[in-house]
Amino acid sequence: MATENYNEDSIRSLDWKEHIRLRPGMYIGKMGNGSSPDDGVYILLKEVLDNSIDEFVMGNGKTIEVTIRNNKVSVRDFGRGIPLGKVVDCVSKINTGAKYDSKVFKKSVGLNGVGTKAANALSSYFEIKSIRDKKSKLVEFEKGIIINENPIQENSGRRGTKTTFVPDEELFGKYRFINEYVEKMMWNYCYLNPGLTIIYNGEKFYSENGLFDLLEQRIDTEILYPIIHLRGNDIEVAITHCKNQYSEQYYSFVNGQHTVQGGTHQGAFRQALVKTVRDFFGKNYDAVDIRQSINAAISIKVIEPIFESQTKTKLGSTEMEPNGTTVLTFIQDFLKRYLDNYLHKNSETADAIEKKIKLAEFERKAMDGVKKLAKERAKKASLHNKKLRDCRIHYNDHNKENRVNSTLFITEGDSASGSITKTRDIQTQAVFSLRGKPLNSHELTKKVVYENEEFNLLQAALNIEEGIDDLRYNKIVIATDADVDGMHIRLLLLTFFLQFFPELVKEGHIFILETPLFRVRNKSKTIYCYDENERKNALIKIGKSAEITRFKGLGEISPNEFKHFIGDDMRLEPVILGKDDKIKDLLDYYMGKNTKDRQNFIINNLRVEEDIIEIS
Repeated sequence: MATENYNEDSIRSLDWKEHIRLRPGMYIGKMGNGSSPDDGVYILLKEVLDNSIDEFVMGNGKTIEVTIRNNKVSVRDFGRGIPLGKVVDCVSKINTGAKYDSKVFKKSVGLNGVGTKAANALSSYFEIKSIRDKKSKLVEFEKGIIINENPIQENSGRRGTKTTFVPDEELFGKYRFINEYVEKMMWNYCYLNPGLTIIYNGEKFYSENGLFDLLEQRIDTEILYPIIHLRGNDIEVAITHCKNQYSEQYYSFVNGQHTVQGGTHQGAFRQALVKTVRDFFGKNYDAVDIRQSINAAISIKVIEPIFESQTKTKLGSTEMEPNGTTVLTFIQDFLKRYLDNYLHKNSETADAIEKKIKLAEFERKAMDGVKKLAKERAKKASLHNKKLRDCRIHYNDHNKENRVNSTLFITEGDSASGSITKTRDIQTQAVFSLRGKPLNSHELTKKVVYENEEFNLLQAALNIEEGIDDLRYNKIVIATDADVDGMHIRLLLLTFFLQFFPELVKEGHIFILETPLFRVRNKSKTIYCYDENERKNALIKIGKSAEITRFKGLGEISPNEFKHFIGDDMRLEPVILGKDDKIKDLLDYYMGKNTKDRQNFIINNLRVEEDIIEIS
């Protein structure tokens, strides 16, 4: 057996840009194509924006201008501007930046000096311009390599920094920026920084009331009492409970960073809230009953925070500052003082909370028998053999952070399930097989989740009975046929998620799989087409004598072909709630008793051309 020689020539040193491009996951998490809110292109935007936000926090510049057009991103702030002699170093030398000086940036969003370097190295074009002291410096890069460095020039423009970049298609593939994801990011920055104005593609984003505004805008159902809004040194919280909601919904932040995966601060808040409520009422209410249907936002400031990944989506710190008080004690003391005082002064709110807790307790006890029976049925159904073909990451890797790329395909029918199962990446991709059309769960209580076998097993597969903190798959992909029945199944599944687990949609976990409708080929070339225009263009490239196959269902696509559609080039359409969408209104319209409206929706979203049906 041949062996490689291991000697001095085997040792290689990579410069900063080579290492970032070779191991981008170490710096921005995952790559992705922009279909998911945690994909790398949004992390690059966030890393550049964070520097501008830090300037605002330090009292420099109240407006940030953001433009994204044709995948070209521009961020302009009106802060102090990078010292002109250090412009190149700040965007191209690892471990260089002002954030290492705690006197300048005490509680900064980012402390490791990597963000703009990653954006530089992972972009096909990167430009940085700094204006200060009536002078400016501009430098241009390609993939981290300087292609143009202008000398310092006179400049009478407003001081600040402008960064422009284009993420590299060689690394990210055919990516896109989804406007709703970017808008959500802009709003979060404004909620966390009242008084900040962000102009994104000409639209103004501004908040006066911080997390109060966040809850008021994000909640789309009736609340049981006015939002409780509390502020203290290094902490802000907003709390309310909602009507007709079963889950818990949290928005947590550390130093202005949206910690979408929670962390020690979110866990401490949940624990401290329960203790404060119990102490106030003097009763040992169950934690589940206290937190059911809660909507809450919490933001804290921590000195030198420790995150569990470079993308800073989960806080790992247990202390507010080195050798200081714990996060739990800090939050607990705050709620004990401020929330307790609020409830004493607002008896109507206190009464509404206790009434809600007692109702949740009554419903939970009434459901105990049903839940027990449902869990027994799930075990007998051999979930992980018959319904769920799981991925190996759940068996071999118990670190939740490494499951960021895990995907669950929800399919209908043995043939479709079989094709995906045979060709999937068994390490990270799982398949859940539906049996027929799911039940229309609109306006039903959560009891149906346990009584209906399909829903019960799907809930168990996702591990979301107690919320999405322990969600087993980062992406949940609905894979149905591109016909009327497939559209109906899709709507029924979306109804299930929106009715009982809306946070899955709100946090960007639900997707629709796009598969080709046509295969156009000749002896030398094959092109898969996702719509009529692509089919016509393929005929132009290959010739009108090409063989055309129309896929009527997923089961008609062979496993050998399916591997092209669920691999690196997988096309996913995220399910996104618009800022004006109300879940109840959506469900009433699409899944209520207005059957004719639903039929028209399905038909209008299927185009019929030359006897060919396709999803628009």
